[in-house]
Amino acid sequence: MHHAEPVVLLLVLVAGLVVLANKLKVPYPVLLVLGGLALSFVPFLPVIRLDPNLVLFFFLPPLLYPAALFTSWRDFRRNLRPILFLAIGLVLLTMTVVAWVAHLIIPGLPWAAAFALGAIVSPPDAVAAEAILKRLRVPARIQAVLGGESLVNDATALVAYQFAVAAMVTGQFSLGGASLRFVLVGVGGVALGLLVGVVMRWIQRQLDDPPVQITVSLLTPFAAYLLAERFSVSGVLAVVAAGVYLGWHSTALSARTRLQAQAFWEMVAFLLNGFIFIMIGLQLPGILRNLSHEPL
Repeated sequence: MHHAEPVVLLLVLVAGLVVLANKLKVPYPVLLVLGGLALSFVPFLPVIRLDPNLVLFFFLPPLLYPAALFTSWRDFRRNLRPILFLAIGLVLLTMTVVAWVAHLIIPGLPWAAAFALGAIVSPPDAVAAEAILKRLRVPARIQAVLGGESLVNDATALVAYQFAVAAMVTGQFSLGGASLRFVLVGVGGVALGLLVGVVMRWIQRQLDDPPVQITVSLLTPFAAYLLAERFSVSGVLAVVAAGVYLGWHSTALSARTRLQAQAFWEMVAFLLNGFIFIMIGLQLPGILRNLSHEPL
């Protein structure tokens, strides 16, 4: 099989399953995962292994950025308290409960590993939640709160996961030091994201060509993420801060550019989400086989 054929097959499968999900009125992420799972049993398909670092860099920034770019800053600011409660408080609470249960039912599981597991599963999936909310009559304020929470919860979980992994490696953990580091990582990420947003806004204002302006927009989440990672702060919050800032100041761009940018980012988000859910299904059998050989 030619190397390009699996990619084309995945695109066709994503489009077909999304159409089917709309007809069946079920969240399309569910069908995409099931479709990927079914595809994993096709014998001639090559085994695809994804590098987690590759996924974090190439998928997470361009998925977070359009969600932040098209978020209403007024709604975000008005609902900041419940958003932070859900995105930080509830995620940390869920992580703690999962860690406690895992430590209880898995003999010999270290607390650090249990908290790492809790951090992995604690943030809810924004795409699945959005697909469900579209079919329910949910008040606009609740939608705004859940949308804002989905922008921040990944940052909370990633930072908590990094702390848990560090505790596993070093065997040491300080709640006071971790709390201070958590605040510094968050504030630093937001500050660098705003800096990238200011620079990118200035660049876009010097241009009068929608394709070039959209190209600058495409580079923005990667620039924010890389800069934040270089300074060891939250890349997720940097991307979100840059997106919210540029979305708030998007009226400086022409209507033509804004319309083209919205269509472009909707397509990017659709393709990346579809590919990720298909890949989850494709890799499930291998993950389960590996787990079956791992001692508890």
